[in-house]
Amino acid sequence: MIVLEFKLKGKAEQYRVIDEMIRTAQFVRNKTLRHWIDNQGIKLVDLYKQCAVMAKEFEWAGKLNSTARQASAERAIFAIQRFLANCQAKKPGKKGFPQFKKHTRSVEYKQSGWAISADKRCLTLKDGFAAGKFKLIGSRDLHFSAPNGIKRIRIVRRADGYYAQFCINVERKEELVPTGKAIGIDVGLNHFYTDSDGETVANPRYLRKSEKALKRLHSRVSRKKKGSKSRKKALNKLGRKHLKVSRQRKDFAIKTALCAVKSNDFVAYENLQVRNMVKNHKLAKSISDAAWSQFAVWLEYFGKVYGKTVSAVAPEYTSQECSNCGNMVRKTLSTRTHICDCGTVLDRDHNAARNILVKGLKQEKINLNTVGHTEIHARGQTDLYSLVVASTSKSTG
Repeated sequence: MIVLEFKLKGKAEQYRVIDEMIRTAQFVRNKTLRHWIDNQGIKLVDLYKQCAVMAKEFEWAGKLNSTARQASAERAIFAIQRFLANCQAKKPGKKGFPQFKKHTRSVEYKQSGWAISADKRCLTLKDGFAAGKFKLIGSRDLHFSAPNGIKRIRIVRRADGYYAQFCINVERKEELVPTGKAIGIDVGLNHFYTDSDGETVANPRYLRKSEKALKRLHSRVSRKKKGSKSRKKALNKLGRKHLKVSRQRKDFAIKTALCAVKSNDFVAYENLQVRNMVKNHKLAKSISDAAWSQFAVWLEYFGKVYGKTVSAVAPEYTSQECSNCGNMVRKTLSTRTHICDCGTVLDRDHNAARNILVKGLKQEKINLNTVGHTEIHARGQTDLYSLVVASTSKSTG
């Protein structure tokens, strides 16, 4: 499956109709959740039947296409299933009880309620709301998709306009170009990441760089009267700025992950629990700004697309363990240099990246002959053979 996104160009009154559709989808989702709460023990499959009941009970809810109502109910059902799974698995802490939504920004259709023009440049929403015809603005091409290849369409409202996302049943595969290289990646805040060859990628810190402008826009919003048009305009400008920062962060994560996967046959990275790490209020903003989770998701995605091996390893002791002899060298977060009694002196993150690579190779049981273990690449790249020999000596010594 791939998702292609286009901006919708229409009239102001059409956008207002989309807002009504989104509010209706939110109502269906919340009403489904309420029915489950009030009827404990009901089968989740029976919640789909409430879509037809709501359409008869509320005339304006019946305007929404039946598949769109089902898709909205599915959002509540998935949240309930996740909660029940966490309870059954006895997950520690909060189990994630489903919550009612207040600020939904999208409505989703399946394979009815919409139509695409013959030239694939216009989208028409044909349900009871009759939002009409929208022009699709974007650089992607829909012509390659089969007539029934588009499985779902999602209409999304953002600060800078309305967008249509097409979920297309196409398997993306790129040509595999072997490089004979392997790296381990240690993410951080000083540098976005340091690899096992000692190379670093700078941390762009998009949110930090935009904080001054964001604070100014926040103060403008606070000075406006609640409910006024000027406040809505100020809120829109603030939303656009946040959206720009979010897009910059996502674009950086995608491009960096793509470069790492295309340049190597094997990539090992830390499987960090970012959700737990952001509980540290002193580092939460910097960790969120680094977008480690997005980077990991795109590493996995491009690994599948390009046929490369991407391994997520446990981060325990990767910074404390010496990558040369295996001894434990305790250090605090403020200690940035790894100094071992065996004579190894490395940057803390470089040492961790070497350990991550060895862990990843062991975890995936990679045959070194397929990675080029006798090759010492340019710019000081690590000899994989010496790394694994050192790792083996740790476990046997």
